[in-house]
Amino acid sequence: MLFFNQKKTFRGGIHPNTYKELTEDLSFEIMPPPKQVIIPLSQHTGKPAKPLINKGTKVKTGELIAEQDGYISANIHSSVTGKVIKISSAVNVNGFIKESIFIETDENEEFCKMPSLNIEAITAEEIKTRIKDAGIVGLGGAAFPAYVKLSPPDKKIDYVILNGCECEPYLTRDYRLMIERTDDIISGLKLIMKAVNASKGIIGIEDNKIEAINKLKKALSNYSDISIIPLKTKYPQGAEKMLIKAVINREVPPGKLPFDVGCIIHNIGTTISIYDAISKGEPQITAAITVSGKGINKPKNLIARVGTPLIDIINFCGGIKSNTKKIIVGGPMMGIAQYDLSAPVTKATSGILVLNDEEVTNFKETNCLRCGKCVEVCPLNLIPTRLARLTQFKKYEDAKNLGITVCMECGTCTYNCPANIPLVQWIRLGKQKAMSIIS
Repeated sequence: MLFFNQKKTFRGGIHPNTYKELTEDLSFEIMPPPKQVIIPLSQHTGKPAKPLINKGTKVKTGELIAEQDGYISANIHSSVTGKVIKISSAVNVNGFIKESIFIETDENEEFCKMPSLNIEAITAEEIKTRIKDAGIVGLGGAAFPAYVKLSPPDKKIDYVILNGCECEPYLTRDYRLMIERTDDIISGLKLIMKAVNASKGIIGIEDNKIEAINKLKKALSNYSDISIIPLKTKYPQGAEKMLIKAVINREVPPGKLPFDVGCIIHNIGTTISIYDAISKGEPQITAAITVSGKGINKPKNLIARVGTPLIDIINFCGGIKSNTKKIIVGGPMMGIAQYDLSAPVTKATSGILVLNDEEVTNFKETNCLRCGKCVEVCPLNLIPTRLARLTQFKKYEDAKNLGITVCMECGTCTYNCPANIPLVQWIRLGKQKAMSIIS
C-alpha cells in the first residue's frame, strides 16, 4: 500500500539537513525600533521608488515616504517615527549600493495608518488598490510587487496556491506564521481568491511541518473551497514551478509564468501582509525573520522594522560566538553572504543565518568527474556542467540556447557536485550575460 501513502512532489531535488530544530519551537518576538533605520528605495523587483521627503522632514510610522515609479515598482513607508537625516547611498543585503533614506528614530512613536476596510464587503478592485497603496511585495524571495501579480492580463485563474513549504534549511518564519496566525492566513487567502476570481485555494506544506498542517486543517473544516496538500520534504519544493507541478500536476513552460497555466502563487507571509493591510490599514513596514545558526547566541523568530541594520538584530539576539565563519541573509541555499553588517533588513528578508566552523566547510574544487549527479537533481532538467563550462568560455549565446536563462539558481547542482565546482555561481554569471544579449 506504499503507493497510496506517497507524498506529492517533483522530479529531482535534494534532501539537505534542515536544522529547523534551532528555532521551530520559538514564538515570534517583537524587536523594539532601532536608533536609526536605513530604508532602501529599491526593495522590490522593478524600478526604485521616488522619495517624497527631504533631509530634515519629520515622519510618522507608516507614513508614505517614497512612491512607486512605473508599473513594476512599490510604495515605501516609514517604519519608525523620526527625522530624515539624509538620503544617500548605502549597501544593501544583496551586496549592491542603493539609494536609501536614513531616519533617526524618535522615542515618542506616532502611527499613520490607512482606514480599515470590511473584508466581507470589499471588491476585487478595492483589494488590489489597497495592496498597491500598502506597498506589499512578495516575501518568497523575488519581492515582486504583489498587486501586479494579482492583475494577470486576460487570464482565467482557477487556483490560488499558498506556498507553505519553506524548504530552505534553518528558516522557520513561515512555519511559525502558520501556527501563530492561522485564521489570518485563511482570511488573506480568501481575499486573494476574490481579487482574481479564483474558485479554489490550496495551501501546499511540506510534511515535516505537522503542527502547521493540523492547525490549518482544523481551521479549514468549514471551508469547502480551500484544501491542504502535504508535500514531500525536499528542496526546492517551494519553487513556484515545482509547487504547481506537485499540487495540481500542471507544468509552467520555459519563459512563462504561473498565470499562464491558471495559477497565482503567494507566500504565507505575503498573505498575512495583505490581510493586515486590508483589515488593519497597515502598510508593509516590518519583516518576519528567522535568526538562526550555531554561531548566534540566542536564535529567535523575530518581527523587526524594515531598515533595521543587521548588526542591531544580531546584537538583539545576544551577539555572535567566537567560532562564527559566515553570516548569510536568506537561506543557506539561495541566500547571500554578508560583508557589511550595516546593511538593513528589507521587506522580503526571511532570515539571518550566523554559521560557525561546524556548518561552513571549505572543500577543494577538482576537475569535473562527468558523473551526472548535477543533472540528476536539477528540477528543471538542465545540464548544469555544460552551462557552467559555456560561461567559463564566454559562449553566452550557446548557453542561452541551452536554457541558461531558465535556471532559477536554486543551487541543487552545486550542493550535489562531488567535485565541489561552484556550478550555480558560474551559471548565475552566465545568465546575467545571456540576459544582456536578449535585452
